Amino acid sequence: MASSSQLVQIEVGLKLPQPKPSWLRAQAPAGDNFHNLKKLARGLNLHTVCESAQCPNIGECWNHHTATFMLLGNICTRRCGFCAVPKGRPEPIDWDEPKRVAEAVATLGLKHAVVTSVNRDDDNLGGAKIFAETIREIRALVPECRVEVLIPDFQGFEEPLRVVIDAQPDVLNHNTESVPRLYRVVRSGARYQRTLDLLAKVKQFAPGMVTKSGVMVGLGETTEELVDVFRDLGERGVDILTVGQYLRPSKDHLPIARFYAPGEFVYLKEQALRFGFRHVESGPMVRSSYHAHEQAASTAKPVAVV
Repeated sequence: MASSSQLVQIEVGLKLPQPKPSWLRAQAPAGDNFHNLKKLARGLNLHTVCESAQCPNIGECWNHHTATFMLLGNICTRRCGFCAVPKGRPEPIDWDEPKRVAEAVATLGLKHAVVTSVNRDDDNLGGAKIFAETIREIRALVPECRVEVLIPDFQGFEEPLRVVIDAQPDVLNHNTESVPRLYRVVRSGARYQRTLDLLAKVKQFAPGMVTKSGVMVGLGETTEELVDVFRDLGERGVDILTVGQYLRPSKDHLPIARFYAPGEFVYLKEQALRFGFRHVESGPMVRSSYHAHEQAASTAKPVAVV
């Protein structure tokens, strides 16, 4: 007979989902600013990633007149396991969209605008041109506004990346999202090395451009794997890193492996700072665009005093 120490314990019944910790309860969206921004986006036929990706910070950010505009429609050509943005066949590219985004930025009086997009693997170059034109339209209408772009990987093609870089965004962001072992299920159609190569090429083509990347935790990765990713990003000269908790948008998306405690985010920030990042934003509610204006300000070159 086997000893008690050799017996395997089997759980009976279904495993109940983990309750959401108290530190992950965001402010419910409400208030005049929230409703006015929503009305503005609808009136200009614009999409925000805040809504499409079900961002938990939408209430806080929109009440501070901060939003991330999503270019190229609301249908993504990829099926990433974590993302709430609808998937399918996209609509034709709307070449008037950059002007409407610039109008929204001017109406809101933004000092730091963030624009991202769905993946448009059907037309990488066209997508890049929309990014570039949006940067130029915002600069023409609101010259004092900083522009941050969160771009897709353009399937690794160099020409679309150069098109965006030539428009000179103040910050160029491309998210890493997860560790290499989990890429196949987390980032459908993406490649870890392709992401690293893109971030390295930005510094090669435009050494002074501020680069940024983000990682989610809670998908089953280990701390050691995360630190390896931080090292890889640091070696590519990435300036800003964001680290936040993955939250499952629906039962059709990847499950949460575990919730990280606030103290663990502090530890991850300490580890990341060892690899030369100029700013690390690490916390349960952190997303790519969360406090983006503060992140960008922290990497701005100091003005010389004569």
